[in-house]
Amino acid sequence: MKGYNKYLRPFFDNGPVTVGMSLDIASIDTISEINMDYTATIFLRQRWTDERLVFEGNKSLSLDGRLVELLWVPDTFIVDSKKSFLHDITVENRLIRIFPNGTVLYALRITTTVACNMDLTKYPMDKQTCTLQLESWGYNINDVMFYWTRGNESVSGLDTLQLAQYTVEDHYTSVSEAVYETGNYPKLVFHFELKRSILYFILETYVPSSLLVVLSWVSFWISLSSVPARICIGVTTVLTMTTLMMGARTSLPNANCFIKAIDVYLGICFSFIFGALIEYAVAHFCILTHADAHMLMVPWGTMANYGHHLHDMDDEMNGIVTTISTQSRAKRRKEPAATPPSAPSSTELAVRPSSPTGSEPKPEAPPPEPTNRCLVVLATLRKILGAISFCHVENPYHIDNYSRVSFPLSFVIVNLLYWTYYLYF
Repeated sequence: MKGYNKYLRPFFDNGPVTVGMSLDIASIDTISEINMDYTATIFLRQRWTDERLVFEGNKSLSLDGRLVELLWVPDTFIVDSKKSFLHDITVENRLIRIFPNGTVLYALRITTTVACNMDLTKYPMDKQTCTLQLESWGYNINDVMFYWTRGNESVSGLDTLQLAQYTVEDHYTSVSEAVYETGNYPKLVFHFELKRSILYFILETYVPSSLLVVLSWVSFWISLSSVPARICIGVTTVLTMTTLMMGARTSLPNANCFIKAIDVYLGICFSFIFGALIEYAVAHFCILTHADAHMLMVPWGTMANYGHHLHDMDDEMNGIVTTISTQSRAKRRKEPAATPPSAPSSTELAVRPSSPTGSEPKPEAPPPEPTNRCLVVLATLRKILGAISFCHVENPYHIDNYSRVSFPLSFVIVNLLYWTYYLYF
């Protein structure tokens, strides 16, 4: 150790120092979709050879971790780390082991929060690939070279790792270079693929939303005249679905513009529930329109028959009045001529249809018949309702019968398309 300078890296014929690395994943604590990161505790092990530390013997020498301050160590850092710290309970969790040939083993226990860019388009049926990147801060590729000590086997601990919502499907390592303005730097990358477990979301979101859709179909079997019952079911399911949609979005990032798979499904369910409510409004309106049209069509014939009946009664009354007038004139002719004609009574003036001499008063004109006005108003309303042909239904009570088949069938077809697309494409 005499003449050892910890500020100078080891030299090998003016070549770079090769540093081998391996990882042991102790735990992955949290994976946050909101912050787009994950928190993991890892054991980072680095190996390199320093000829200045060669000693005689055949056994390795383990040193106190505090002696690392006296040795040269690589300036390795985690690229995408948001915050990291070394564990120091009860002492700093460092390990230094020196072998007789000058090989140094340096191990650290680190907890780090690393950024992970996630594509949440297929959430919660998504797969995320996160990375852990290790680089040298100050030494470029001319000074230091990194490599994985055992290739893909350099990372261990994932096989026994238990995650809350994910399963680790695959992992692999790669070696590359980081290019910056100051030069090219060695870089090691660990990739691991996470698949989200969908069972939780099926029980928490998909099943309740589907049951709400089925509940909205109950109104199709309730009579159209039961307005409070059908409106209550429609409004309740709409409000419950809105609450479920808001609760599903609270645990998801709002800053990005992802249209997630779960948003699509909740939107589909909301559309079916809202459609069931609109179906009742349309059916109820068509029934009212159908009833008004029926009232306009039926009284039209009735009014016409009533008009003919009034006309026949007028003809009969005219015949009776004419007969009475004729008999009165014949009786007056048989009376003596000396007897002056008596003044016509008011009743005679009222019922006499006409006067041949023109001196007798004419009968009063009959008042206008109110029936004619009613017929005109009814005819106008009939034309207006006839113009509204878009909601004309032969039998509005069949709308519920059609909905009992069309709504479930459409929902099943949409579900098949939805799950096929998001699971296999």
